[in-house]
Amino acid sequence: MSSPTPTSARPHVVIVGSGFGGLFAAQRLAKSDVDVTLIARTTHHLFQPMLYQVATGIVSEGEIAPATRVILRKQKNSKVLLGDVFDINLEAKTVTSRLLERITVTPFDSIIIAAGADQSYFGNDHFAEYAPGMKTIDHALELRGRILGAFEQAELSDDPEERARLLTFVVVGAGPTGVELAGQISEMSDKTLKGTFRNIDPTEARVILLDAAPAVLPPFGEKLGKKAARRLEGMGVEIQLNAMVVDVDYDGLVVKDKDGTTRRIESQCKVWSAGVQASPLGKQLAEQSGVELDRAGRVKVLPDLSIPGFPYVFVVGDMMAVDGVPGVAQGAIQGGRYAADAITAGLRGQTQEQRKPFGYYDKGSMATVSRFSAVMQVPIPGTKKMFETEGYFAWLGWLALHLVYLVGFRNRLNTLINWFFAFSTRGRAQLAVTEQQVYARTALGALSELEKKSIPEVEAESADVAAAKDSESATDPTAEAS
Repeated sequence: MSSPTPTSARPHVVIVGSGFGGLFAAQRLAKSDVDVTLIARTTHHLFQPMLYQVATGIVSEGEIAPATRVILRKQKNSKVLLGDVFDINLEAKTVTSRLLERITVTPFDSIIIAAGADQSYFGNDHFAEYAPGMKTIDHALELRGRILGAFEQAELSDDPEERARLLTFVVVGAGPTGVELAGQISEMSDKTLKGTFRNIDPTEARVILLDAAPAVLPPFGEKLGKKAARRLEGMGVEIQLNAMVVDVDYDGLVVKDKDGTTRRIESQCKVWSAGVQASPLGKQLAEQSGVELDRAGRVKVLPDLSIPGFPYVFVVGDMMAVDGVPGVAQGAIQGGRYAADAITAGLRGQTQEQRKPFGYYDKGSMATVSRFSAVMQVPIPGTKKMFETEGYFAWLGWLALHLVYLVGFRNRLNTLINWFFAFSTRGRAQLAVTEQQVYARTALGALSELEKKSIPEVEAESADVAAAKDSESATDPTAEAS
């Protein structure tokens, strides 16, 4: 176990998580008289809204996930630690993280918890093996391998039923991520892969978008949701609403319709984008402070984003539950900056009672449907009305906004070049996949099961295998003498 020693007598701020909330909080503290330690379980800052473009070969993972250390290298009052935070002790003011077998305890004076959220399978976590989510780079690379691998397997098959199963892609969840992913899988099969195979026609691929909700893109309202649905259907995407997934296996999934009947969809490649569950660190905070959690495990913070009884503990991003603040990048960015400003103001003597409540400024919402098509919803200043539009200009707005929030000039330039070729031609530059990307989840699962077994069980299995090999050698006349 190791414990970082403070480099100065200045107040120490620990930030948990390198997403939008954590990174923007750290940058906001650049000129404050504090020492900042950012602890994250990944080495990068992930621009999650573009993760689906990694999964469908438009951009590379490096363009949307720059190294956190590189981003903060010029910020002299900050340092970055790699580790998975598994314990936060509010009374002792310590954070405990794990990297492989190394345990690190980090003390703090103030803490900003921006640990984000994971995919939620609504109590059916075993679905994840067959329908990966869309929350991490690993998910995106695995999914890219599964999509392209399905086409490769179909090319080798002579069985019509197997081919149909391999060329059926199911996206669970009709929110922004699901809509964007379904649209891009359809475009990839119709344009990028067209004419690249000899035994199959990729344009015959079946893309299904299903959701238990009665509408597509519910947060955008009925009007934009219907327009997005019509555009997807025009591309050949099958939309199945009021359809709840009740079981998932390697070869398909079982769906329960509104009338209570169940049916099966044969599909090897599935992706899950139907729900989120906040970091389990929220439960720890609730146990120590009595703060309430919502159904998704998010922390119901006070108006200043702190938790009851602990004014030096702030929760931001996907972990916080604040009325009127959606779980989008802007909510995390604004929350992270607010918490950083509150800590800086505290150094000047501001008390918790003097803090102004966090105010969220809604800059609008966007979602792409396909190339040259998106939906956009922007608040009209001074009113409660929304400006809504869809189509080409909304798509241009989506591109511009996401370029602005990408970190690093080179990443912006490379992304712009990739977009130009992907959207003006059939080409996509990031279609390379490896066997490890596709099957790493299975291998890690097998390893985890092996670790759960006792040493005698493992030794017994090894002895059985060795005995079987010896027996084989003894009865095989062609076996080499030892």
